[in-house]
Amino acid sequence: MVVAGDDALAHRLAAELRGVYGEQVTLVVPPAHRSVRPPVVGRTRATALFDRVSAAVNRAAGNGDPATARTSEPPGAERVLEAAELTEAVLAEASVERAAALALVYDDDETNIRAALTARRLNPRIRLVLRLYNRRLGHHIEALLDQASALAAAGADGADDGGEGFDASTTVLSDADTAAPALAATAVAGTSKVVQTDGLMLRAVERPPPAPGEVADPGLCTLALLSTTASDPAGADGSESSGTQGPRLLPDEEAVAAATGRGTVVLENVSYSGPSSPPGRSVVPFGSLMSRRLRWSFAGLVACVVGLAVASMLVTGDHPLRATYLTLLDLFGINDPAIGRPMGEQVLQLFSGLIGLLLLPVLLATVLEALGTFRSGSALRRPPRGLSGHVVLLGVGKIGTRVLARLRELHIPVVCVEADPEARGLALARRLRVPVVLGDVTQEGVLEAAKIHRAHALLALTSADTTNLEAALYARTVRPDLRVVLRLYDDDFATAVYRTLRAAHPGALTRSRSVSHLAAPAFAGAMMGRQILGAIPVERRVLLFAAVDVGGHAQLEGRTVGEAFRAGAWRVLALDTDPRAASSPRAPRAPGSSSGLVWDLPSTYVLRGEDRVVLAATRRGLAELLGRRSRERAGA
Repeated sequence: MVVAGDDALAHRLAAELRGVYGEQVTLVVPPAHRSVRPPVVGRTRATALFDRVSAAVNRAAGNGDPATARTSEPPGAERVLEAAELTEAVLAEASVERAAALALVYDDDETNIRAALTARRLNPRIRLVLRLYNRRLGHHIEALLDQASALAAAGADGADDGGEGFDASTTVLSDADTAAPALAATAVAGTSKVVQTDGLMLRAVERPPPAPGEVADPGLCTLALLSTTASDPAGADGSESSGTQGPRLLPDEEAVAAATGRGTVVLENVSYSGPSSPPGRSVVPFGSLMSRRLRWSFAGLVACVVGLAVASMLVTGDHPLRATYLTLLDLFGINDPAIGRPMGEQVLQLFSGLIGLLLLPVLLATVLEALGTFRSGSALRRPPRGLSGHVVLLGVGKIGTRVLARLRELHIPVVCVEADPEARGLALARRLRVPVVLGDVTQEGVLEAAKIHRAHALLALTSADTTNLEAALYARTVRPDLRVVLRLYDDDFATAVYRTLRAAHPGALTRSRSVSHLAAPAFAGAMMGRQILGAIPVERRVLLFAAVDVGGHAQLEGRTVGEAFRAGAWRVLALDTDPRAASSPRAPRAPGSSSGLVWDLPSTYVLRGEDRVVLAATRRGLAELLGRRSRERAGA
């Protein structure tokens, strides 16, 4: 396996392939002094290991050519290759011609596309996994590379048969798309954790521990048991190292029945979700043409006009329409003085002229406000007065933009805070009419402008750990019960922050999330040639959902659903009866075809080789079930 990238996702993906799947990995990274990595606080074990690897690389590079790349093979199954640019020579040095899969996870889309085209030419049979933010471009590149592989394979058929068994597919993924649903769901109380892909929606819900004497509703199935400790700073942090106090993924019925005082994550509802309708043209609402105070002034003047018309009708005895007409003439100052008329008519005419004078500035203010509204229709909105119960989103970069779109799909009110006026997410915020506060969140008054004291949750997604932490701490001083979700890069730092905030504010929910941690399992599964539908975070662990063909897997084929279930590893959730699934795992599902998924499978149903199932699995469970090395050893 070859992994090439310039940020945390590359290192985490390499560790996932090496530690979970047991694969030999070549990691291609920029030189240490040019590597672009998010700012971190503290020193983690991974960073220390990377520093030791870099030192070994530098020592090994003494006899090599520094103009191209520097390589090192420390003890273990990872080889590190440092290169400033991912050129053809670097790919050849990484042995792409003999690799089974190549993951290109640079932060720049163009770099990944250029390297993918080169790699496909060097090895038409290699499995490619690309990280692209541009969805539309990703679909075109995926089709182009698959077509190139098919043509190369067809041309090689007459030469040899060595290509059989190779999966030369191309998979385009986005770390932002993978992590956004989990981040958005965590920020909103009562919102389910959702995995959504190609119209398939999996919905999981956290439920508190049942009261004594009550039996918790398991939903369709129980996916996990949450940690036993809730507010102890020395207790479980919800990671894999938490031991028996930490969360238990995919427990069996006995474990669920024996667990007391633990919350659960259950699969509550599964439904089809068709493609979202394209955003319509931005239309200025009529209510924004006039402010609330101006609308009250205008309503008062209308009431005065009606009162004057009624009074004129009573004094003069005219028809209501004539009385209203004469009143409007007086209001607009048309010269028809009531000389020689009764005193009542003269008084009414004077009042009408006075109210007419008051009407002129109101009409002028209405025109000016409407003009200003239309001029600012393409500008960023400010948070409206009286806004409450919203989510404050810090940072609208790549991740923030996807989270913003997800929150708006859920019809959650959002206020964005961004320091960069050229950030990519501001265009989406302008189109969706989402209020935005431009300013540095660390400066006084910025969070107040976002109405943080009346917000429901704070979602800090900037690329700087210290900025996210400072915003969270300040927001908690303003509102101690505020729900806070932090994007933190450093795992040890995230654990310490999570424990401290949980202990200091036991009544408020605190979550720390790493985008690379959420996205790496999906990228690793794609490199193994598997269709990972998505990931759901369970505290600081990850539960994966995958579509798997039963054929070729002895743990599934010929067994009943109950026999195939392995507690803590994997569980069959649904059967895909779509006839296109087996022949084309990547075939898109048409809207309304949710009937092709059978979710209420009896435990006695025998899985056949031609079946295709949707299962939930832990990282290590999925590696054991689908890992390439386990199949090679079994075949040997």
